[in-house]
This record gives sequence, structure tokens and C-alpha cells, in this order.
Amino acid sequence: MVKSTIRILADVMAMGAMMPLLIFTACAAQNPAFHGAPTSVRTMRNPYVGQPPDSAKSAYHIRCANCHGENGQGMGNVPALASGATQSATDGELFWYITRGDAGNGMPSWETLSTQERWQIVSFLRVLGSSKGGPSSAHFSLGEALGIGVDAPPPEPPFTDYRFEKPGTFRKITLSDLPAPFATKSAGNGPEVVPRPENAWPQVPSGFKVDLYATGLDEPRLIRTAPNGDMFVAETRPGQVRVFRGINADGKPGQTEVFATGLKLPFGINFYPPGPNPQWIYVGNTNSVVRFPYQNGDLKARGPAEHIADLPSSGRGHITRDIQFTPDGSKMYVSVGSGSNVDDPDTTPAEKNRADVLEFNPDGSAMRIFAYGIRNCVGMAVNPITSELWCSVNERDALGDNLVPDYITHVQPGGFYGWPWWYMGGHQDPRHEGKHPELKDKVITPDVILHPHNASLEMTFYDGKQFPAEYQGDIFACEHGSWNRTVRVGYELIRVPLHQTGHASGEYEDFMTGFVVDNGHVWGRPVGVTAATDGSLLVTDDGSNSIWRITYTGK
Repeated sequence: MVKSTIRILADVMAMGAMMPLLIFTACAAQNPAFHGAPTSVRTMRNPYVGQPPDSAKSAYHIRCANCHGENGQGMGNVPALASGATQSATDGELFWYITRGDAGNGMPSWETLSTQERWQIVSFLRVLGSSKGGPSSAHFSLGEALGIGVDAPPPEPPFTDYRFEKPGTFRKITLSDLPAPFATKSAGNGPEVVPRPENAWPQVPSGFKVDLYATGLDEPRLIRTAPNGDMFVAETRPGQVRVFRGINADGKPGQTEVFATGLKLPFGINFYPPGPNPQWIYVGNTNSVVRFPYQNGDLKARGPAEHIADLPSSGRGHITRDIQFTPDGSKMYVSVGSGSNVDDPDTTPAEKNRADVLEFNPDGSAMRIFAYGIRNCVGMAVNPITSELWCSVNERDALGDNLVPDYITHVQPGGFYGWPWWYMGGHQDPRHEGKHPELKDKVITPDVILHPHNASLEMTFYDGKQFPAEYQGDIFACEHGSWNRTVRVGYELIRVPLHQTGHASGEYEDFMTGFVVDNGHVWGRPVGVTAATDGSLLVTDDGSNSIWRITYTGK
């Protein structure tokens, strides 16, 4: 504790910050210490107080928003930052806590960030608390977001926003549609998640129906169907995997159990070896791959987790790690997102082996980079026709409302997809102007260009028999929804037609929508999707903590 405090004080002194010894006011003296912060840090002054928090907003989004919410509203039992104890704490206490962390409470240490970055996050927490940030500071208060959403003109095609997302609407974005960087300012418009309003319900195309399969979950994320038909769901924040068995006559699960606990921010789940009789369930923690011994029908792990491989995880940036195997089971793919929005791996050691798809032997040996420059391949799937690996990707932010598009694409061995120097073919990110010109012609243009800031998460190839024949082999993908677009977009399930060929032609369809209340509020956020054995689709939603079931009812 003493060493930590001395190091924090030294950080500030090294920057020439003035820290006179102040006498606490009676009010401050009566307030309990913030998370046990020592009195010596309470009077530390923020040398960046009052400075524009644009860069801090990005740092907050990457490192804090996954737990605390884009607007600091808190999520589940994770405390709010825009109100309560955080806003009552002094800047010095906040800086101390960000630096030190609290592993027992699930708060990582951010000591690896520069002193300036930590102080600027403190500044941004004050913006969240005051709600005084306006469009000019790339942060909207709730009232401003609502006003912008009401008054905004219709988007220029092919771009859209939540007001125009309708089931059955097809979209296609091409390279020629992309605007120049900074054509608009980069907005801060994270959603406030609210309870589902009365009469609100997910909307799907004619002939389909949505029912509530399960509710009361704790941040359900990726969902994957086991060979025997059980559905496994990663509940990321509590660190567990839950299993659902069957669909009753009323459309509910026949049985639910917690399969495994004690995991570290789990996301990816898969079964090995491929085929009808797996012997292991692999789980992608944020910092490792582990596996549990398994036989078809197990509702509880029959043994402890076996460590397979370490994964890059510096405690910052994207936390999801998905897992896929080649059809013959000879190789394992693991997706690892970047630790930042646009950090240069040449100068940022923490980016080593991130923004990549990594390849391993199934025992964790022989790691190599399979494909790179993929900023955040959240969901992976193997194309059943071509046997190619595909990725659903979150691209970078802060270049404007309509840059950079998220995408879905097949992944070529050794392929380079641009991050952070380039995007969408030979478009250079102006924040890295002049860097790596030799890579320009190597950048692969994705198969399907999605709407910028959709936040594309898990994807699956539909292999059920319930939907009409033209849906066979098509991609369904969850779009979690934007946080930094002036008028929000996403919050939907999309379909990518593959025309029974295994190949995309670039278009996608709004398939399930209806989760947005207005430009400030949403009640649902799709994350994961899988086909059940009866051919229905199950979609996890970490906004309402539910699983939705889509069935086909006829013409």
C-alpha cells in the first residue's frame, strides 16, 4: 500500500504537478475514504482538469465502459460512475484507485497506462457526472442525444440509423460510399439501458415470430449449440458458463444448469473434437484458453479446467476471445481483439499478438498468427460449404459517424485486414499518415461491409431446417449497437444471404429490430446467436438479460 501510494505521488511530481499540502474541509474529513484510499492522496490535484476530454472518452470506452456502461450508468451489480461514490470522491482518490485497482472487487489496475491517460480518465468521469459535455466535446448528455435524435435529418443512403431499421430491409455499402475521415465529428452517445417498455417487442419479417425463451440471466453473451442439442451460454461478468436443455411446449427451456464457474471473463465456447461425440468443452477466457472434460449430456463440468494456452491480455481493450476448430480438428483458432482504438503496434508493446486471429494445435502448442490487422474479431464461425473461417469484426472509432465500417468476412491465411494503419482496402487512417506504405496493396477488402459502429458480435451459419430453403447456409449476426454515433445504429440481428453458394455478394438484411426506445435509451442489445435443434434461432441479449427465440410460422 505504502509503495503504491509513493509511486502514484511520484508520477504526479514527475510531471511537475503542484501538490501543496491542504487542510481538508470539515465536509471532506467527514466523508469515508473512497475504497480505503489513504489520506495522502486525497489532495492530489489533476493537472489536466478542465481540458477537453476527447481522448479520455476513447480511453474510457475501451477500458471502462464494458463494465460500467457507456454513460457511466453502471451495469447489474457494477457500480455507476456518473453518480454516487465516484462523484463524491476527490480527483486524487479516483487517480489512486484507477492506478491501484482492486482485484477482489473485479477492478483491474491501470498502472500500465501513462500518468496523463489516468488523469484524463478522471477528467472524463467528471464529464459523465456533470452531463455538461456537448457535441463540441464529442460527448452528449442524455437530453442532447434525445434532441439530436428527434431533430436529425434522414440519413443519406446507404447509411441509416435506428429510425429506419426495419425487418426485411436490405442494405449494401460499398467502398465508393465511404466518406472522408472526419467528415463529421466523432460523437459520444452511449445508450442508457432501460427496462423493456410496455408493448415493446422484437420485430421480425413477416412469417416469423419472436418469443422469450429465457430471462433473468447475468450478462448473457456468446451462445453455442452442442452436438447433442444443449445450448451453452457464456455469462461473462460473473465468470461462468450456463447450459440450457430443450424447448418445452411453451417455448421455455426444459432444464437449466450452471456448467462451470470461476472463469475469467469467458466468451468463446466450443466442442472438441468436431463431430457428434466431443470429449472436451473449450472456453475462451480473456487471458487464456481452458478446457473441461465433457461427454454429451453433461450439465456440470466433470472435472476442473485444464489450462491450454495463455492469451494476450494486458488488462486493457477488448476482452472477448472466441474459439473455432478446423473441420478435421487439427487446428484451433482464437480471436484476440486490439487493446486500443488505434494504437500503433510498432510503438505499443501491449498490442503484441492482438488484433489477430491466432492459430494453435488443440493442445495449445505451436502458436502462430493466422491473420492480422483485424481490430476485433468478436465472433468466428466455419463456413460449412467452403470450410473457411469467417469473422464478425468491430472496426475502429473516432473518424466520424460513417467511418469505419464494421464487417463480416472470410479470413485468409496470412491475410492482412488493415488495422491500425489502413482500413477497407487502401484507405489510410490519417492518425497514422505515411506509415507502412508497403502494406497498402495487401489490405483485404471484407466480403460484407456493415454499417459503421454497428458493433458486430457473434455470427453463425444457419444450418436448421425450420426456415425456408433460401435461408439455408446464410449468416445471422448480432449487432450490439453504436456508442459513438450521433444518431445510434445497430441493436439488431442481421442476415447475410450466401445464396446457397457459401459466398457473400455484399448485401445484408435487417432481420430482428425494435430494441431502441429513442436516441438516448435502449432496452435490448443482441450479442450471440445460434440455431437450436428444431431449427429456431436463439439470440442472447445482454441489455434485457434474456434469450429470444425466433421461429418460422409460415407465409
